[in-house]
Amino acid sequence: MNKISSLKDNELQRLLTLSNLGIDYNDPNLGLDYLTELAAKVSGAQISLVNLIDTFAQWSVSGYGIEFNQIPREESICQWTIQTEVDEGFEVHDLSSDERFKNFFYVKGVPNLRYYMGVPLTLPEGFKLGALCVMDSNKINLSDNVKEILKLIAKQIVDRLLINSKLANLKNKLKLSELSQIKLAHDIRGPIGGIIGLSDLITSEGLNLDESEIPEYSEMIKHSSLSLLDLSQDILSKDFDENSNLTDGLTEGDINLVKLRNTIIRLFAPQIKVKQLDFKVNLGKENQFQPFTKMYVLQILGNLLSNSIKFTNPGGEISLEMNLRLSEMDLFLEIIVEDNGMGIHSSKIKEIHKNGTSTLEGTNGEVGFGLGLNLVRQLVNQRDGTMDVTSEVGNGTKFRIEMKVN
Repeated sequence: MNKISSLKDNELQRLLTLSNLGIDYNDPNLGLDYLTELAAKVSGAQISLVNLIDTFAQWSVSGYGIEFNQIPREESICQWTIQTEVDEGFEVHDLSSDERFKNFFYVKGVPNLRYYMGVPLTLPEGFKLGALCVMDSNKINLSDNVKEILKLIAKQIVDRLLINSKLANLKNKLKLSELSQIKLAHDIRGPIGGIIGLSDLITSEGLNLDESEIPEYSEMIKHSSLSLLDLSQDILSKDFDENSNLTDGLTEGDINLVKLRNTIIRLFAPQIKVKQLDFKVNLGKENQFQPFTKMYVLQILGNLLSNSIKFTNPGGEISLEMNLRLSEMDLFLEIIVEDNGMGIHSSKIKEIHKNGTSTLEGTNGEVGFGLGLNLVRQLVNQRDGTMDVTSEVGNGTKFRIEMKVN
């Protein structure tokens, strides 16, 4: 397989920025389809796609003329588009005669693509999330005016993605506010109940109260009142702006274990089939239908499973176990990914925990980008979670992650 040029130093930050947008690659309701179709109609091309580039994969979140969900990053042309120094785009007039792309399955087989034009999806701060691309099975020529229009459409797509993210965050802040109200109501009931109980006791006993009991009752009423005062001050001091730790990283969309299992099986079916792997997904018996936020979950699972697929020999085994635990007001997701692949040397494990980004070639020659596990570690840290790695060279690897998902 063709190796791409060296990634820029800010690639990890680009991946974190993409993850923090909370985009569900499997969600068809992104509001992008009309823009994707417009790109095809304007260019006269048969196919148009909006592709986001993750650590290991290209995710097609909107398409016209073809259905692509995800393909390995090394089989993506759009990965070259996001490496362009400027936003002019990346154009290939004949993919079949280009050494970098002529052996890609969609070039040498159906739909036998020949022409490609990709425009980066660039955020205001400069990070390229992916690309808007138009493709055709015939060689075509696009005028400069058409290319300029494609760049304008790409900007509209970026704006739409940012609006989706902000709207989702707003919805989750409202949900968080509702949960906070429930919690506050629960907390307030205790002090109020105490005050009412003491008042009833004093009323019922009336003049029969012993003088020594009056200071004791008064002190108890005072403590309950102070508790209410503390709660009211807590309400007044809460800051629900964008910098509040209570809302950082939240995004729209819940998922449960059953839906997550089905999504994972569907998304990784092509890669599992190519390497003829035995892939099992097991769920904990409890809380299978309990909703939780999918923020970072798909990104983390995607990187862990892609890593296992990469380093497991054809015919090998990969297992995924997921458990959801409820503790008071918090939900904790446990993820265990285990394979019988090449394994990781102890020095590499230490490197993972120290922001290391080196990589090896996969068992089928898959290209590594050296950032997947580093990205997982940082996403888990953002959720105040833990990541444990156990491995033996030649005998597989086991990743265990636990993090809050509420």
